[in-house]
Amino acid sequence: MKKIIFIIVPVLLIALLVFLIIQYMNRINSQKGALQVTSSPVSKVYLNNKYIGTSPLSKIDPNDMIQAGTYTIRLVSADASLSEYQEKITISSGILTVVDRRFGKGALSEGYVISLALISNKNNAELEIISFPSGSNIELDSNEIGKTPLLYKKPTESDHLLKISKNGYKEKTVRIRTPNGYRLTVIAYLGVKSNAENEISPTPTPTEMALTPTPSATQSATKALILDTPTGFLRVRVSYDLSSAIITTVNPGDTFLLIGEQTGWLEIKLPDGRTGWVSSQYAKKQ
Repeated sequence: MKKIIFIIVPVLLIALLVFLIIQYMNRINSQKGALQVTSSPVSKVYLNNKYIGTSPLSKIDPNDMIQAGTYTIRLVSADASLSEYQEKITISSGILTVVDRRFGKGALSEGYVISLALISNKNNAELEIISFPSGSNIELDSNEIGKTPLLYKKPTESDHLLKISKNGYKEKTVRIRTPNGYRLTVIAYLGVKSNAENEISPTPTPTEMALTPTPSATQSATKALILDTPTGFLRVRVSYDLSSAIITTVNPGDTFLLIGEQTGWLEIKLPDGRTGWVSSQYAKKQ
C-alpha cells in the first residue's frame, strides 16, 4: 500500500504542476492582442523604441501577439527625407489594433489608428472619432453625426462606413465594426490637398462613386462577397501571391467591386479606391 501511495503522489503532483503551467500559459496568451501596421512607403516599426519589424507588419498569430497595454508606436520611413511618425496606441486583449500611415512631405502625410477598449456597458457600443485637424465633418453610413472630436453613443453593432472630411484636406474613408461592450476609437490624420487637387472641380471622385453607385452601375457590376474565415477577417494583398504585402483586412459579409481574377484569387476594389487580391477560398463572385 505504501508503495502504491509512493507512486501515486508524485504522479498527482506532476499532473497538478502540468495543469498549473497550462493554466498560466493560457492566462498569459489571453492577455495579448494583435497589431497590424501598413505604410507607404515601407517603414521600420518600433514599439516603445524596440524594433519589431518592417511594414506591412502583422502580429496576429497567437504566438506572435503583443502583451496588452499602452505603447508608443513609431514608424520610420525608408525615405529618409520624410519625417517619422509617432503615436500612442492601446493593445487590448484578443483585439486587433490597426495602424496605417501614408507618408508625405510635411502636412501631406495622412493615416489612421483604430483601436478597441472595454466599456462597462456590455449591451451597447461607443464610437470615438478624433481627427487632425479637429472640427472635421463626420459621416457614418452617409449620415452626418457631428464634428471631431466626437464620442458617439450607441452605434449599432454592425459594419459601418466612416467618412471624415474638411475643406482643404483629403477625405478619409474607413470601414469599421462596432461590437457591443467596446469603445472603438478612430484617430484620423487628414493630409492637406496639393495645389493641383484644390484646383479640381468638386465632381465625385472614383472612390465616392464606388460608395454610392448609380442603379445602372449596381446592376451591371460584378461583386465579390467575403465569406467566413477561421480568423474572422481576410487579408487583402498587393498581388495574387501569399508572400506579397498585406494592404489591409476585410470582414466576412463585406462586398466589393470585382476587378479581375487569377487562379485561386479575386481582385477587388476597396472603399478608398485602392485595389487588392483576396483568396477565392474565402470569397465568391455574386
